[in-house]
Amino acid sequence: MLARALYTKPKRSFRYNEGSCRSSLSLCEYDEIFIGCMENELVVPCDGGAMEEDSGFKWRLKDVMWASVGVVGESSLGVTEKVVFSDGTCRILKRFRMVYVRRKGFRRRVARLAEIGQCCDYLVPVRAYLYSKRFKFVVSDYYPMGSLYDLLIGAREHGHTPLTWKKRLKIILQVARAICFIHSQSPTRERNMIMNVHGNLKTSNIMIDVDFNAYLSNYGFTQLAKEVSDDTHQCNTSSQSPREPLSRKNDIYHFGLIMLDILGGAKALESIESCDCERKGDVKDKEGEIFEFTFEGKDRWKVLKVWNMAIECINRSREARPSIENILLHLSN
Repeated sequence: MLARALYTKPKRSFRYNEGSCRSSLSLCEYDEIFIGCMENELVVPCDGGAMEEDSGFKWRLKDVMWASVGVVGESSLGVTEKVVFSDGTCRILKRFRMVYVRRKGFRRRVARLAEIGQCCDYLVPVRAYLYSKRFKFVVSDYYPMGSLYDLLIGAREHGHTPLTWKKRLKIILQVARAICFIHSQSPTRERNMIMNVHGNLKTSNIMIDVDFNAYLSNYGFTQLAKEVSDDTHQCNTSSQSPREPLSRKNDIYHFGLIMLDILGGAKALESIESCDCERKGDVKDKEGEIFEFTFEGKDRWKVLKVWNMAIECINRSREARPSIENILLHLSN
């Protein structure tokens, strides 16, 4: 079950990969007639500014469609595209497949998520959005290094230089800080939105810059497409099954999977599923078989600390999973 959750391979591999759901056209592949009909649609900036000459953000839908666009990832939630404008500006565009939230609610939700994202150094900022009859998308920053998924899979399948332990630990701590910031949001709910849950944690939603700093993306995006029930808190999305509630405990579970992926990928999962190597004492004899990076003796205790914390995060008992505050406190010492 764990291996399936983390290592269900996409049909094709992209940078910023989110897994293949079904083939989709990029925006630039739509008919010119359709483009002409929509040329006055405005891409609205999330800073609240008007589309003035001095606002620095004057895009319309036709500018996005006529830009260089390429699909870089797909999921059941939507399509992720890289957009390069004529002035060289590069952005990532998340285009939703189906949106059941009305225009006013979509606008309010994007604005609130963008406002929260600007207050955390470890969240990918949301820059703009568009809500039209045919297209609903949000625009965020582009990271040339791609995602954590790209870095890990590049080393495993394409022979790229693997990440060092220090870089892996740095990424783990920065992602934990981003999750901690999200989980500490108050009030926890605003107009049918759950503000203190990410809802879609996975390695393809962790962007990496040239200094190997990590930035968590797609915060709250599951709630841009779907209404969340006040009574059941259920949300059927790409990362949440119909029976899986949108909650902090499930964020912790998926963060545990991310830590295991960073430590050893499939080898780490297989070791846990075999039930012969779950705790610190058992891991010592199988370090070379589990971890896909080298580390010196002085780092061993830290590696094993992360390993044990990851196991606690994927505990079958939701209540037994630690809070992100405890995780961060434990790993920072």
